[in-house]
Amino acid sequence: MKIRLFIVGGSHPCATVERALEIKGLPYSTVEFPPPMHMGAMKLLFGSRTVPGIQIDGEKISGSRAILAKLDQLVPEPPLLPADADKHAAVIEAEAWGDEVLQPLVRRVLWPSFKAHPEVMANYSEGSKLPPIPIPVLKLIAPGVTTLEMRANRASDATYADDLRTLPILLDKVDGWIAAGTIGGEEFNVADLQIAASLRLLMTFADLAPVFDGRPCAALTLRCFPDAPGHAPVGTIPASLLPSAA
Repeated sequence: MKIRLFIVGGSHPCATVERALEIKGLPYSTVEFPPPMHMGAMKLLFGSRTVPGIQIDGEKISGSRAILAKLDQLVPEPPLLPADADKHAAVIEAEAWGDEVLQPLVRRVLWPSFKAHPEVMANYSEGSKLPPIPIPVLKLIAPGVTTLEMRANRASDATYADDLRTLPILLDKVDGWIAAGTIGGEEFNVADLQIAASLRLLMTFADLAPVFDGRPCAALTLRCFPDAPGHAPVGTIPASLLPSAA
């Protein structure tokens, strides 16, 4: 089986699929695009501007949820979905929330932060196959890159503040799913992978450490994704926007 995965370095949905490929024991190669150049390339190749995309023996599949479903079909063991009908439905619901609600929120936090602190972007190129961009050049191109990404992801100063303020409420929801046994089991399911990848990217922001401290979702995230590229130091997010840990 020949598998090629099309990614952007540091992307949380790409991390979701890479972890699933690892769980399934499937070897693969990667094709990496820099943002925002990936939008045009992915649209041309897959009909959708977003990563990840995958080619499996020539078959093209776009989007992390569709890719995970295909991987579970190709390699049933270990399963990424429970056999029990009720548990299956609960996991699917949590996975959809992770994809449709949490994943876009992370982008809306990421790009305004990079716009204000373009030097931080360099920290997220760890492990990239692409040549590193010198900091002076990065600062020069950052306004254009971040503006395009914010527009594509419907991010603004208003969404930035709202998303940060509501983050503890969203983490409560994830902790509730852990308490209910929907996610956080011994074996990872599709919802674990979708949600934990997004939370792992948020956890690279030192400013958000108090919000995650002691939470079950933080422990699950680090168990699922022990390592992640990038680090945003304290002060990347304005103190006035930081949510309460309570």
